[in-house]
Amino acid sequence: MNVFLVLIPLLPFIAVLLSLLPMGKRFAPAVTLIASTTVLVLTIGEALQVIAQHSIVAISGWVELDGLSATLLLLVAFLSATAALFSWGYVAAHEQEPRRIRSYYVHFNLFIFALVLVPVLAQPAFVWIAIEFTSLFSVLLVAFDNTREALEAAWKYIALMFMGAAIALLGFFILFWAQQKAGGGHYSWEGLRAVASQMPPVLVRTAFLLILAGFGAKVGFVPMHTWLPDAHSQAPSPVCALLSGIKTTNSLYCILRLVPLLTSDHLQVWMQVVGLISAGVASFLLLQVRDYKRLFAYSTVEHMGIIFVAAGFGAGGNYCALLQMVGHSLTKSFCFFAAGVTLLVLGTREIAAVRGLIRTSPIAGAMLLLGALAIGGAPPFAVFLSEFSIFRAGLEAKDYLTVALLVVFITVAFFGILLHVNRMVFGTPTIQIPADRKPVPFTCVLTLFIAAIPVVVLGVHQPRSLHELLDLAASQLAPLASLASS
Repeated sequence: MNVFLVLIPLLPFIAVLLSLLPMGKRFAPAVTLIASTTVLVLTIGEALQVIAQHSIVAISGWVELDGLSATLLLLVAFLSATAALFSWGYVAAHEQEPRRIRSYYVHFNLFIFALVLVPVLAQPAFVWIAIEFTSLFSVLLVAFDNTREALEAAWKYIALMFMGAAIALLGFFILFWAQQKAGGGHYSWEGLRAVASQMPPVLVRTAFLLILAGFGAKVGFVPMHTWLPDAHSQAPSPVCALLSGIKTTNSLYCILRLVPLLTSDHLQVWMQVVGLISAGVASFLLLQVRDYKRLFAYSTVEHMGIIFVAAGFGAGGNYCALLQMVGHSLTKSFCFFAAGVTLLVLGTREIAAVRGLIRTSPIAGAMLLLGALAIGGAPPFAVFLSEFSIFRAGLEAKDYLTVALLVVFITVAFFGILLHVNRMVFGTPTIQIPADRKPVPFTCVLTLFIAAIPVVVLGVHQPRSLHELLDLAASQLAPLASLASS
């Protein structure tokens, strides 16, 4: 048994228990940071092992890791560690009561625990439970500030999440039925792949549509996206980094897991349609936002659509979709960290109230502008490289109309984001900073520089190990029929 793979989800849960102890204001943040950093180190080791062996097994059929799940786990681990580091200074700047600080870190570690469970579990029913845990634990963080707006966002969030959960659960029941009719054994991702060709197509398609609708609400696909800008604008900034950077990706991961099981000739077309609707609607909504945290939230809706379009290009687009998933997760978390520092400096989320940020706070202004350029897809950042590869994959697949629409939507989104951020960063400052205001916490500044490294580096260089991992993950998204014929 692979002990380290079992230890990875256990560490956040241990951090939950330790965070409950009344040991002072710094104990819970320190425990959380140590646990998250250890998870990151262990995950890197497990990912390298997956590259060498293609998969690792801790408990057969229950706790396993392959190329696709290892990619997701790496993102979860990195974002969790950076969010834990950012939280240390961010929460201390907002909260002085020890009980409230402990409450934040208990819920934060529960959220991390659920996020980690999704990629390490190999049984779809238990993955569904883990996804619902991410919703349940994160809603407590969305409402953490206990304001009227935060509570309203939390109620809307949980209502849509649990509605989607019920629909997706029915889909997983039907999928289990289809596997049993095909004479399948253990109900796992690999068990489904093994009998995919024998499963009744009508049952598989019905299950996929239900899971797409249910988990699509959690991903933020239009028109089920309405919770996302509210929740992401009201939650504490490090939580927003996890919600936008990885929680939406966790749900999308489950949907993509099922794509190879389908044999419909029109599947790729419908994936492109769903993705284009989300990318298109979000890109135009970006033009009229008034809250800079909502700005980045709508950008998440756009990028989830882009990833789904890329996966809709077929085998040639799978690698590009995963590259975009990695680029978006890393960049969007960085954007919310930059937004969090801006909020700490100015105390407002209103775009119209912020002018001359680069003069008021050079670090906040520079990082916010960097984040806007990176998430908008400007070179030489990671998202530019992934979006360029998606365009190329679409042209190779001869989906010219889809590529043309995608170019238009991405261009609109780019100018929408830069329109708002340019006004915020440059010009004459409109908010006077009190002389006695505390400086930006060191851990927040350190997090920004750490989080910026992969955003910049992956735009100019892709490590060989990452390429091999993404290549392995992309092979698991390829249609099973094409794999059989090859």
